[in-house]
Amino acid sequence: MKNLLLLFLALSITLFSACAGSDRQASEGTDWEPTPYDTVNNLDGVTMTVNEDSVSPSGLTVIIENNSDKQCTYGEYFSLEKEIKGKWYQVPVILEDNYGFHDIGFDLPPGDVQEWTADWEWLYGKLDAGNYRIVKDILDFRQPGDYDTYYFAAQFTIE
Repeated sequence: MKNLLLLFLALSITLFSACAGSDRQASEGTDWEPTPYDTVNNLDGVTMTVNEDSVSPSGLTVIIENNSDKQCTYGEYFSLEKEIKGKWYQVPVILEDNYGFHDIGFDLPPGDVQEWTADWEWLYGKLDAGNYRIVKDILDFRQPGDYDTYYFAAQFTIE
């Protein structure tokens, strides 16, 4: 009887662990870091959208449009986030070493529309199916040392 009780306990623990593991896989990303961006897309007259025809598991092109009277600047930096159960989480990078982006500023004058292409396979790998967003910072640039930083997010789906 004692052996039967021990066997029952061992099976229960094993089944509970297996269920917890499958639930963890189903809720992928819950151990991922939540988004650090409380506010996005809040510079009036400036928008960033995804060119839907360009979306692939390894990259895409965004369209950045400046319909404001502000001189804007953006760079190569971007991050990816995945929507999981209605919340945004940072997609983990696959690199074990340090990494960086080219430190360059692209001018986005008032009335201008530009396309910018991201290839993230080197940083995130190919994305699995799901809802994602790409986040970029755009500066409202007045003069050297005098600017405000805004964050823009554009959503896309990998099927």
